[in-house]
Amino acid sequence: MATFARHLLSIVVRLARSFSFVGLAVATLFAAASLTPSLLPRHYAVQGILTGFALAVGYGVGSLVVWLWHWLEIPDFSPRVQQVSRTITSIVVAVVAVTFLWWATLWQNSIRQLMEMPPVATAYPWRVAVIALATGIAGILLTRGLNAVWRFLNGWVAMVVPQRVANITSAVLLVGLLFLLVNDVFIRFALVKADQIFMRIDAAIDEGIEQPNDPLASGSRESLVAWDMIGRQGKHFISWGPTQGQIGEFVGRDAKTPLRVYVGLAAAETMQERAQLALDELKRVGGFDRSVLVVATPTGTGWLDPAAVDTLEYLHAGDTAIVSMQYSYLPSWITIMANPTYSTDSARYLFDAIYDHWKSLPRDSRPRLYLHGLSLGAMGSAASADLFTLFEDPIQGGVWSGPPFASQVWVRATRYRNPDSPMWLPQFRDGSMLRFTTQENSLPNAGPRWGPMRFVFVQHASDPMTFFSPDLLYSRPAWLVGPRGADVSPYLRWAPIVTFLQVGFDVPMATSVPTGYGHNFAPQDYIDAWVEVTQPSDWPPAATTRLKEHFAKPSTTKID
Repeated sequence: MATFARHLLSIVVRLARSFSFVGLAVATLFAAASLTPSLLPRHYAVQGILTGFALAVGYGVGSLVVWLWHWLEIPDFSPRVQQVSRTITSIVVAVVAVTFLWWATLWQNSIRQLMEMPPVATAYPWRVAVIALATGIAGILLTRGLNAVWRFLNGWVAMVVPQRVANITSAVLLVGLLFLLVNDVFIRFALVKADQIFMRIDAAIDEGIEQPNDPLASGSRESLVAWDMIGRQGKHFISWGPTQGQIGEFVGRDAKTPLRVYVGLAAAETMQERAQLALDELKRVGGFDRSVLVVATPTGTGWLDPAAVDTLEYLHAGDTAIVSMQYSYLPSWITIMANPTYSTDSARYLFDAIYDHWKSLPRDSRPRLYLHGLSLGAMGSAASADLFTLFEDPIQGGVWSGPPFASQVWVRATRYRNPDSPMWLPQFRDGSMLRFTTQENSLPNAGPRWGPMRFVFVQHASDPMTFFSPDLLYSRPAWLVGPRGADVSPYLRWAPIVTFLQVGFDVPMATSVPTGYGHNFAPQDYIDAWVEVTQPSDWPPAATTRLKEHFAKPSTTKID
């Protein structure tokens, strides 16, 4: 037993001595920087894994610097200078690490306070440190393993080609093998498992959800869309909307039963067939006889935010029709990785089907046509109607919320914003066609002129789904230039690579915060946007205030 212990200790000692001092110093600084706040508050376990990733990446950066130093054949400092510099560096790095661990609680509470979350008594620094060390060391050892594979390949290749050619060839072979292994084995396996899990979730029927008896409801016995082909989120959309009586009681006059058409992923084989089915169902229920018609693109799971659709129906006394079709049952952040074109392709098929019929109707009797989407649905919806189509026979506008960073329409609008406006609340040209708003209604700030076609992006400055970008690796984001959003920590500072990791970790946690922050949108966020875009008749400003109060109760519904 003692022999085994001595052998194990010798292995640990040799492993510790094999680490690069510069690599460890840079790794510690990266780990410390990862403790600073990003867009969302973090649980200590998530923080620990994030810090471990930062530690491993920092070690790689430090080791790369050492390798480059030697490759350039720069002479080493004298042993005396090295000893003094190591001592000073060790003290500085240790002080930074301890200080940042001490401040971690303050930094996390700086975000929680802005998001109306209770403060935490501690950020559990020692737990974070233990998780980070385990994660970081695992990452470093994995990298060393890959280096060993490269050396093995290089030894064989160097037998038949010159050494420098062998170095490059071996690296290319290793990258190719890694790509095949990760893409065709791990990612494919993960996607298959995720697909199986979320397929079962999509097929589930929650308690209290029953097939509707109203013949005008999708999924009813009279419907063209079978109830068991609609999907879990579609069933919620159809079953949980406000009733004619509830709307009439609020507006104080006669109201109509809102029309909701939803075609599930299993309802037809192709997107084109599902779009045609949605059009046929919309015709069946009389959707083109309503005053307001909305083509809505759901999130990855097929979810439509009640905060968005319910408020619209109240604003127009139920004289509305909303049509949507499912393209996936995976969460948006998985869908956008698996196939980022799903939402845009689906939205385009549905819009084309609805628009082609709509423009054939008499202009003085057809409904006003709008677009809507949240998250990945916002990206798809915004790309569904090209400018030439809109100019041919213009629709009336749209409301998009939480656009993901991959949305090209959003990217172009923010890139070419007026230079005196911040990225998190841009002003686009004269504001006559496109405006942006946040938790506070900022739409009037864009100017007095609203055109006949009105579009609004609703976004939160704290939403990582919107403000993540690969550019965070090497450049300070525009949303940190000048004044920052009201829900962004004043302690947030950009750091190369580290901020990329931080916000990247925030993306899958984007809905873990209270409604009204991050990627969760409150009814109040939508009401002002819908009022400006759809201009409901007989709707005084006092009614807007009253509707906001009506929807002020906290929502427990979360998106994907």
